[in-house]
Amino acid sequence: MMEVDVAKVLESKNPKLARRVPKFLIEYLRRIIHEEELNYVLRNYSALSPEEFIRATLSYMGISYRAVGMERLDPTRRYVFASNHPFGGLDGLMLADEVSRYMGDVRVVVNDILMYLEPLKPIFVPVNKHGRQNDANVRAFNEAFESDLPIITFPAGLCSRRIGGEVVDLPWKRNFVKKAIATNRDIVPVHFDGVLSDFFYRLSNIRKFFGIKANIEMLYLADEMFRQRGSQFDILIGEPIQIDLLKDRFSMDEIVETVRKKSYELKKCINKRIDKHR
Repeated sequence: MMEVDVAKVLESKNPKLARRVPKFLIEYLRRIIHEEELNYVLRNYSALSPEEFIRATLSYMGISYRAVGMERLDPTRRYVFASNHPFGGLDGLMLADEVSRYMGDVRVVVNDILMYLEPLKPIFVPVNKHGRQNDANVRAFNEAFESDLPIITFPAGLCSRRIGGEVVDLPWKRNFVKKAIATNRDIVPVHFDGVLSDFFYRLSNIRKFFGIKANIEMLYLADEMFRQRGSQFDILIGEPIQIDLLKDRFSMDEIVETVRKKSYELKKCINKRIDKHR
């Protein structure tokens, strides 16, 4: 039976560190990642297809969303969906659900540590966020972009942080644009509306203030996800950006900034919808 085991994950990622971590800290980690609840989901839904697994998990958590824009896209085109990343995981599940409803099979670029979620491995494209990419990951990444399947990516790599009083993404990395150009894919900007807890953002800022490089707050992302139980979210999917019209006129960094800007401009549409229904 597939289950998440914090101790085993730590051992596989960093054996030396794993031997030094005291048991009380392991137990604390089990609580904040909601190991018991994650394993409940895995035990009950792991036999489902990835798409069915996502829907069952969202239903279990009482999570729903309203999405606008997917209906305007041509399902025969090859797209990269580039989104802001406010939730660090939940947004990936919701967007994968929405894209798969319209376009069938989908691929999602993720932190390689998420490959421990066995039911979702078929749709995950792993990327090592904290070190050198291995050959298998590079091959999977290239194959995904060369395929005809829609690809979801969160170019910031890490979830949004509170910067200057506003919750925004960290700088977007350029690799998604590089691969979109190489494989002739249009880019679809996406925007999620939402924030995490004040605790998460304060912890991130305190870590940076003291110059701690280890991304400590990432340990709390599962806890942040389960805090969203019963919530409804808005997803805005923008007009496709034809990469052919940009690649010869702008630098890669300029294209990245264009896509990022269009993603955040969609937030205005979300706010207008909220105001309209008040």
